[in-house]
Amino acid sequence: MRPTLNLLPASLIDQIIDEAVTILCQIGITLENNRLLSLLSEHGLRVDLNKSTVYFTKDIIEQSIETTPDSFQMYDRNGRQTHCFEGKKVHFTPGSSALYILDPNAVRTRTPVTTDYINYAKVVQQLDAIGAQSTAFIPADVHNKISDSYRLFLSLLFCDKPVVTGAFTVESFEVMKDFQIAVRGSEKGLKEKPLTIFSCCPTSPLKWSHTTSQNLADCARYSIPVEIIAMPLAGFIAPVSLTGTLIQHTAETLSGIVMAQLINPGTPILYGGSPAVFDVRNQTTPMGAIETMMIDCAYNEIGKHLRIPTQAYIGLSDAKTVDAQAGLESGMGALMAGLSGVNSISGPGMMDFENCFSLSKLVIDHEICRMVFRLIEGITPREDFPALPIMQELLESQQLFASEHTVKYLRTEHHFPDKIITRSNRARWETDGCRSTSKLAESKVISLINKYNSTIPEEDICRSIFDLMQNEAGKYGQNKLPVTLKTLEKFV
Repeated sequence: MRPTLNLLPASLIDQIIDEAVTILCQIGITLENNRLLSLLSEHGLRVDLNKSTVYFTKDIIEQSIETTPDSFQMYDRNGRQTHCFEGKKVHFTPGSSALYILDPNAVRTRTPVTTDYINYAKVVQQLDAIGAQSTAFIPADVHNKISDSYRLFLSLLFCDKPVVTGAFTVESFEVMKDFQIAVRGSEKGLKEKPLTIFSCCPTSPLKWSHTTSQNLADCARYSIPVEIIAMPLAGFIAPVSLTGTLIQHTAETLSGIVMAQLINPGTPILYGGSPAVFDVRNQTTPMGAIETMMIDCAYNEIGKHLRIPTQAYIGLSDAKTVDAQAGLESGMGALMAGLSGVNSISGPGMMDFENCFSLSKLVIDHEICRMVFRLIEGITPREDFPALPIMQELLESQQLFASEHTVKYLRTEHHFPDKIITRSNRARWETDGCRSTSKLAESKVISLINKYNSTIPEEDICRSIFDLMQNEAGKYGQNKLPVTLKTLEKFV
């Protein structure tokens, strides 16, 4: 039996959805995109152009929920299926998008550069419990106008896994879309085998900017999956109560679903978010707060009630270094999300209010992910009935270490973590150097980077995405990238 976590009774879920629909119909949302306002008006929604406000109807909301797929798949760069977002199937991806990284042995952060991102891609490639890569942090050694497309460019070069990403501008979407078409060979191929998920974020309360709404519309036109990331802050730009925040989150998320489905019915959607409570003492947005995790798991239940696959920024920490707080908050969040059946759990590696990324934390979080997978497998009888024969064998031999039953089921029943999780006795631990988990993780990161086997795409794909990236960089006066076709071998 699969263990589960539930926070909301069905009656409360219905109430929350009803209130959200009422808000969308009577208050509406602010939409800073005249083109989209016109499109929504053409579909029968009331639009106030003077206030840039659109008012929804219950019928159109329900129709949009109905056309949203209840499942969809993702595929890696080579066209192999890696994800199936449905039911309570769980997949992990690193958090994003940090401005800083934390070096091993460091307390202070620094801005990342291309080499850091390539090392990150090399590590993610080898972590089997991390199903996708994200554009986790922003390299600072390229022009800021290409920092979003450049991350995707590096991801597609150095890691096979599908990518959770996003555009910072309307203009960037075009080249990011063209990268994917170059990999798949055609728009049809990309639609059939999605390679990326784009994060599209409404602005709380009840607003969509021109950039994020246009990114949402552009993704819908090409059937590129979207995760809608509403970010209400309980007690600041959302009601202080968790229920009130859930109502607002539901309204903001449904508004994005309606827009995507009216543009292209059947657009794959993850019902996602990155809400938080607001810590009035420090004026911060703690992602590791238990109430933040509760909001995440609760809106996941709302998404599942609507039969839409789900996502959450959870399983991360607000700690400033790889310490006990980092493990406490990340472990609790990942565990709660796994039990809740969040389909796409975005968090491993992330810390400091989503501002900082750590490769050491990523490999520790990977062990948390593996433990969560074992937990949600649950407990299953393994030829345990009748119990009498195996107990007789135990009494006769006084151990079952080498028994047929143990040999057959040991690897199935018992999870064996990586050596960064210390299970040896103290004497052995002291002999091995008394190394902490964070120190062991640092060594693991170095080992993975050194062990990396090149996953560079085929030459024609490589050349296509290099040409696209260089052309995009040239628009902003950057005539040479840190990585070029000629220097590629150096980075591999």
